[in-house]
Amino acid sequence: MSTSFVITCLGIGVLSGVIAALCGVGGGVVMVPAFVMLLKLPQKTAVATSLAIIIPTALMATTQNARSGYVDWKVAVITAISASIFAYFGAGWLKTMSNETLTRIFGTVLVVFGLRMLLQGKA
Repeated sequence: MSTSFVITCLGIGVLSGVIAALCGVGGGVVMVPAFVMLLKLPQKTAVATSLAIIIPTALMATTQNARSGYVDWKVAVITAISASIFAYFGAGWLKTMSNETLTRIFGTVLVVFGLRMLLQGKA
């Protein structure tokens, strides 16, 4: 493992951690494209690696946000149940899709939601 590889991973981690905490995303918005472009990971590996990183990232940010009283636990629990069940199936679908298809889906989702938020001026 080279020094530049470690520094790149650390940089991706810093940026994705800050974005995750400030924007309520798991950091995948930053990590997936960075893993593909900077580390040359295939899209499927980038997605799977990002999901593995989201667990500790979300726990750390949730700890801080819960202390501040920002977490709506009713929404969190109900949504977590459905998200967890369908994430299991989504991970199965990941195996059936090409890296190109996944890249297009990811890019489309980012653009559509990003434009909507920019144009409406609210989340």
